[in-house]
Amino acid sequence: MTEQDAAEEETPPSDDVPEDVEVEAAPDDIDADDIDLDDVTGADEPAVEELVDRVAESDPEDVAQELAALRTRADSLESQVEALESETEELEDKLKRKQAEFQNYKKRMDKRREEEKQRATEDLVTRILDVRDNLERALQQDEDTDIRSGVESTLRQLDDVLAAENVEVIDPEPGEDVDPTQHQVLARVESDEAAGSIADVHRPGYEMAEKVLREAQVTVSEE
Repeated sequence: MTEQDAAEEETPPSDDVPEDVEVEAAPDDIDADDIDLDDVTGADEPAVEELVDRVAESDPEDVAQELAALRTRADSLESQVEALESETEELEDKLKRKQAEFQNYKKRMDKRREEEKQRATEDLVTRILDVRDNLERALQQDEDTDIRSGVESTLRQLDDVLAAENVEVIDPEPGEDVDPTQHQVLARVESDEAAGSIADVHRPGYEMAEKVLREAQVTVSEE
């Protein structure tokens, strides 16, 4: 043996792997018993062991059926969620409609109460006007100074009450045109006023909040 051959036999193997050498991939058929649980980091050891045992012991067909059942269950739950979301949206719409209906009902009731209050006030004012007319006639017929003073004082008080309720007198002047919404024509008479115009006022009328409570009674000049 030559010295060169002896040197080659004594040369230790190198750790360097040549670039043209291909490393084989790990086999796919790794047995569950070969899995080292110590290499599984960040996992709960009992849970991993249970998972490994289940994989090792399970029948592929059973696993496939279980997965199919889970997918079916997931689809069913998803359908239930969609149905619940749709029902929730429908209930929210109904709630909004009910709230709108309640607000409209509340407005109608408030308006009705206001109208009833207005009618009650109008009825009271109308009765007061009748009393005022009687006092006015008594004032025109009685010449007693003491009585007149009391009647005039009462009339002023009534007028103050009427004014506080926004009651205004309808008392047209002779010669004004007739307004059918405010004037009640009693008769046509000869007059110096223009034909068809108001000749005289028999009894004044009253209106409250732009609503006529009682028309003024007038006579009209003949044409």
